Amino acid sequence: MVRAAVLRIGHRSFRDARVTTHVGLAARAFGAEGLYLATDDPGAVQSIADVVARWGGTFFIRESIQWRRCIYRWKEKGGVVVHLTMYGQRLTEVIGEIRNHSNVLVVVGAEKVPGELYGLADYNVSVTTQPHSEISSVAVFLDHLFDGKELSREYHEAPMQIQDTVRRGR
Repeated sequence: MVRAAVLRIGHRSFRDARVTTHVGLAARAFGAEGLYLATDDPGAVQSIADVVARWGGTFFIRESIQWRRCIYRWKEKGGVVVHLTMYGQRLTEVIGEIRNHSNVLVVVGAEKVPGELYGLADYNVSVTTQPHSEISSVAVFLDHLFDGKELSREYHEAPMQIQDTVRRGR
């Protein structure tokens, strides 16, 4: 079984507070177990934590992470690091190989990432060859990683749930 977490590096305060929150929400919704933030953003942490409390699950959030140390520790524990970038290998060509790993750390940047990241990553993966957001990259990558199975995940203990009246015969 594949497990994944997302590492968000970079943060432009004038733009990225909502984007960082949405990276976390997409990561949670599409099956990641947690989010590491290489910044201090209490607003994003609180927003994501509120969603987890209302909608269920055990999604974790760690802020003020040193991104290099996070990557090194992940690899020391046998995990694989996937950097999502427009300049990488095509997702459709490497996703099968990536699925063979049990622990995947997905790295997305807010701005131009340090060149060093390309060398630290086990895979530099392009979701598409066109400009796109880190939010969409995380969602598309995780959907492919989990083969769409995350789309039917339900948290029965959650205080809030969507009732599917068509599927339930109402």
